[in-house]
Amino acid sequence: MFTDTHAHLDFPDFEGRLEEILSRARQAGVHRVIAVGIDRESCHRSLAIAEKFDNVFVALGLHPSSADEPDAKDFLSQLPSLARHPKVVAVGETGMDYHRLPEGDGVAAVKCAQAEAFKIQLGIAAELGLNVIIHQRDAWRDTLEILRPFTGALRGVFHCFGGTPEDAAEVAAMGHLVSFTGIVTFKNAAQAQAAAQSVSSGGYMIETDCPYLAPVPFRGKTCEPAYVRLVAEKIAELRGEALEKIAADTEDTARNFFKL
Repeated sequence: MFTDTHAHLDFPDFEGRLEEILSRARQAGVHRVIAVGIDRESCHRSLAIAEKFDNVFVALGLHPSSADEPDAKDFLSQLPSLARHPKVVAVGETGMDYHRLPEGDGVAAVKCAQAEAFKIQLGIAAELGLNVIIHQRDAWRDTLEILRPFTGALRGVFHCFGGTPEDAAEVAAMGHLVSFTGIVTFKNAAQAQAAAQSVSSGGYMIETDCPYLAPVPFRGKTCEPAYVRLVAEKIAELRGEALEKIAADTEDTARNFFKL
């Protein structure tokens, strides 16, 4: 069986279709889904979904792209209370994203807001005994430097990992994990594939990041939790391991990371 460790079930793509979506997931052997919130509204929607479906759990956080929004600090002040909900199993997604920065003088302010929000959420996670789902894009060194002081206090998973085997090894050396999406099935994803081959059996998880990044043969279409099985199948092929071993390894890692 499989866990989709990162799904945006609250997005409009799935509105009114969750019964059907989760039924297809079960048929594919995906028995558990972690619904990930990215801002105030998304977190509340994700909690409502988890309260309705027994096999859905939640990670609550503020995405770095929203860290400079007017209500960001107010939401972060409420996050510790929200994160005490019994279905919450992680903080995030949080992290750093420099992919689309404003031009001119606004760059420093945005980076500062992201760093502050990331540190606050790491502190909340450490206080509550939760681990963290980390979003990182074009901000590798800054992300690691902010994370480093929390070594031993929590663990992070670098979701949607597409870095090198060396990057994955650096994450592992700090006690953290990586997680692979449908990207590993893409023909032009040699780097992510090499990383999937190189990580230890307890050093990674699998996810869809749905509705994004549908794996081959559904690339370009709406992704859904059932497709995490295709991610596992590709990783089994890359590693030369049985699908059953990939399922057992990733399930064990997910149970430990999310304390399920």
